[in-house]
Amino acid sequence: MSRYCERCGKAAKACICQWIENVDARTELWILQHPSEVKQPLGTARILTLSLPNARLWVGEDFSKHDEINTLLSDPARHAAVLYPGEGAASLSQWAAECSPQQRTTLILLDGTWKKAYKIWQLSANLQALPCVRLEAALAGNYRIRKSPKASGLSTVEAAYEALSQIEGESNKFQPLLNTFDRMIDFQISQMPPGVYERHYGKS
Repeated sequence: MSRYCERCGKAAKACICQWIENVDARTELWILQHPSEVKQPLGTARILTLSLPNARLWVGEDFSKHDEINTLLSDPARHAAVLYPGEGAASLSQWAAECSPQQRTTLILLDGTWKKAYKIWQLSANLQALPCVRLEAALAGNYRIRKSPKASGLSTVEAAYEALSQIEGESNKFQPLLNTFDRMIDFQISQMPPGVYERHYGKS
């Protein structure tokens, strides 16, 4: 018997499949994952690909010559942007309002630490040709057992929740994404020896 769940890729005892709920998003979500995130036990991109029928995931650092992605981006019926707070990034609401009814809205997320996400962005010329968009506000994440160098740092699933909620104006619809995330984190905390969470992650 495998030690890992074939569906979610997590260790069998930490399987998240029981908490996954299907969420029907109108927005197409692409996740470009840095290779260092593939084996992360606390990675959240899998929550998105299991919950959202319109979500797709590719692994790599330089997507400049990625044939499938470039073919999809060449479709004039696709209104695509990268969620990346670069200089001149537009607000999500502003970008979404520019999408015509005939176009497919596609949001691209970079899955990795800030340093790794920047590397993907820096190497991938095809992404730099797309508009950058940002969340409406700097929100505090709830990634209680994986520290971010930024106080407002969000996990990939939290960023997706905020972005989809802002684009589609229906935060309640996307709440199951956060519910699964919170249950995953709660389970991991419950597996820690007494005092470990408080010592390493608890707030003073």
